[in-house]
Amino acid sequence: MPDQHPTEDTDAAALEPIDPDIDLRQARRQGLNRRRRDDTSVLATIAAGGAAGAAARYLIGQTWPTPAGAFPIGTLAINVLGCALIGVLMVLITEVWSRQRLLRPFLGTGVLGGFTTFSTYTVDIQRLVSGAHAGTALFYLALTPIGALLAVWVTATATRRLVNWRIQ
Repeated sequence: MPDQHPTEDTDAAALEPIDPDIDLRQARRQGLNRRRRDDTSVLATIAAGGAAGAAARYLIGQTWPTPAGAFPIGTLAINVLGCALIGVLMVLITEVWSRQRLLRPFLGTGVLGGFTTFSTYTVDIQRLVSGAHAGTALFYLALTPIGALLAVWVTATATRRLVNWRIQ
């Protein structure tokens, strides 16, 4: 279960989840110097994760290239897989590993942010349209966000059920 703290505007009985990466009330109390050190460590963590995720995406793209005018199955697979993994990660971060402050920036923003490639998705659509493959482009345009959202929902739901089952 995520960390819970009473909000400043309500009494202690009204609890709401707090982002596990930072409690803004605590950040205000700690002062600017500590916050700058924390920002630097978070930025370095994200950069390291981003490099790893981008390298993995590049290697998959090289292994599974898309010929000109063909359906970009590699990019679709990368984006859907990345979204599936973010569904698992967010449940684990909020319900199991909530005390690991740098885990979400490293894996979520860094690795999976570098791994997924929605910029390539838009370039793929543009190339398909300019190559007279408008039907394929429209199908890909619709399929990617639907697949990505479904992947997050399915894996988050399944992970939450598994976590709750193990706790019982």
